[in-house]
Amino acid sequence: MAQKAAERKAGQQAIPAHMTPHKSDRKPWKKKTPVEVVLEQADKLKSEITEMEEDLKAKRRQLQKFEEARKLFEGM
Repeated sequence: MAQKAAERKAGQQAIPAHMTPHKSDRKPWKKKTPVEVVLEQADKLKSEITEMEEDLKAKRRQLQKFEEARKLFEGM
């Protein structure tokens, strides 16, 4: 029993492999100026808006197809 308790204790202290830090994988942290932060946020918003506009265009095309189909069904 004492051996199992010791194994559990040792297992709890071990850090899973996916949680260990990889120093070679990370870039060193660089503090951003307020101007850099604002410009980065503006760029992010622009890209989100562009993505949303593309999605909206696709949905409008889909709606147009459904409207055309509805006209066909109503004409029957």
